[in-house]
Amino acid sequence: MTLPLALEQLLNGIQFGVMLFLMASGLTLIFGVMGLINLAHGSLYMVGAFVCAYVTGITGSFWLGLVAGAIGAAMMGVIVEMLVIRRLYQRDHLDQVLATFALILILSEGTAWVFGSQPLWLDIPSVLKGSIELGSVIYPVYRILIIIVGFLVAVGLYLLISRTRIGMRIRAGENDREMIGALGVNISALYTFVFAVGAALAGLAGALVGALQSVEVGMGEPVLILAFVVIVIGGIGSIKGALIGAMLVGIVDTLGRVFLPSVFQWFMEPSAAASMGSALASILIYLLMAIVLAIKPKGLFPANA
Repeated sequence: MTLPLALEQLLNGIQFGVMLFLMASGLTLIFGVMGLINLAHGSLYMVGAFVCAYVTGITGSFWLGLVAGAIGAAMMGVIVEMLVIRRLYQRDHLDQVLATFALILILSEGTAWVFGSQPLWLDIPSVLKGSIELGSVIYPVYRILIIIVGFLVAVGLYLLISRTRIGMRIRAGENDREMIGALGVNISALYTFVFAVGAALAGLAGALVGALQSVEVGMGEPVLILAFVVIVIGGIGSIKGALIGAMLVGIVDTLGRVFLPSVFQWFMEPSAAASMGSALASILIYLLMAIVLAIKPKGLFPANA
């Protein structure tokens, strides 16, 4: 293990964590304000990736595709919230799980019908294809862009929640939605706005990651599972918790997958070490979640602690 390799993988973990934060922040915002378990959040990530790839292919502009991916996911979120989700707020969590699981199937089939069932490929813009030297590490410019965008979004969300009037209403809605309704706040409009913001963040994450992997139907479900792990670790309803939890999950998962097989090679055959290391690395984040919940059952930074 060399220091440049360790630093490079640390940056990869941060980049992965940023992508998880974009997913988890919207998910925890929706759950914290609405009390809604939204299994279809990963499908909005997929929609953002497909819209970005499609618009980029037509216009030749990655930046236009990136904006279109976030806006397309937000628009889909508004449609879903108004037609389906709005009827679930007063239902129990089992009904929410079943309805949003049905939305996963509908959105997956709809996406395949609109864009086709074959994977799409999204090229990184030429200006972002190079690498830059960060001390002893040579790191891709595009991955650095993802990290910067993620932290800018984190700052923007903080300012939105803590420094604006709509943020004040969102915080009040987390604590006592009946009271702010009685004070004349349009709860339906507030919920639609929050859901649209969460969907836009998921779509932005999908659009950004679409340039690093193939864009295909069902790509959002594995990321959704990790996003749930993030909000459980960070604390439900907390943007700060989502950021810290995402960084922990991203770094632990990335470093574990890279270095654990090497550790097992010290006392096992290379093939067995690779198999054992990969198997253990895949459960590291769940061990991390179990440890955090054993110490702090509500997560590291619960919103209403």
